[in-house]
Amino acid sequence: MAEVLEKDCSLIIPAYNEEGRIGGLLDDLLDFGGEIIIISDGTDATASIVSGFVRDHPDHDIRCLSFPRRLGKGGGIRSGMKSATRAYIGYIDADGSTGIEEMKKVFSHLDQSDGVIGSRWVPGSVIPVRQGMMRIIQSRIFNGIIRILFGLSYADTQCGAKAFRRELIYTILDTIQSTGFEFDVELLWKARNAGFFIKEVPIRWSDRGGSSVRMTDSLAMFAGLIRIRFFR
Repeated sequence: MAEVLEKDCSLIIPAYNEEGRIGGLLDDLLDFGGEIIIISDGTDATASIVSGFVRDHPDHDIRCLSFPRRLGKGGGIRSGMKSATRAYIGYIDADGSTGIEEMKKVFSHLDQSDGVIGSRWVPGSVIPVRQGMMRIIQSRIFNGIIRILFGLSYADTQCGAKAFRRELIYTILDTIQSTGFEFDVELLWKARNAGFFIKEVPIRWSDRGGSSVRMTDSLAMFAGLIRIRFFR
């Protein structure tokens, strides 16, 4: 497979009510030479902040897609994927837990695979600011459920740092119905079932706190996983 060039990459960032954190990430994005698509579907000033940044940096390929209602993490990423124009399509969380240099490394592994998962739980990963013990336990339990329901052996399906070849995305995107946090699982499951090779790589990841994930989101995600596995 050919070397992955930065200019051939599209990076999607779902940003629901991220006015307090998006500024720091935007500055880091200036070091990325590909296409950047930020999805704003909240009620705060995120879209205004991003739009101002775009105006101040016309030499960078940055776009903000604004929506009047909440799309959900999966819905936002799907909208960004449909708008992406490059050969490689990836996404990260807006909180900056995965730095842009780490995301570049994730993209680089697409020269050997159809998709890449940045993982917090494989050998070689670095977590300088760790989550609380309860969050870690919840994550491990969740991964166990995913193994049982979907047969996915990945150590970390939910880390917000993933990248894929365009042909993978456009083979399965229209079959994905998830709009919430379960989107990652459905994407990986359908990609594997379609015969694509997904590689899991270690990353440097820091817990930034202030997560927008609520208890209701977790319950909705679990219900969504059941629907994906048994009712679609």
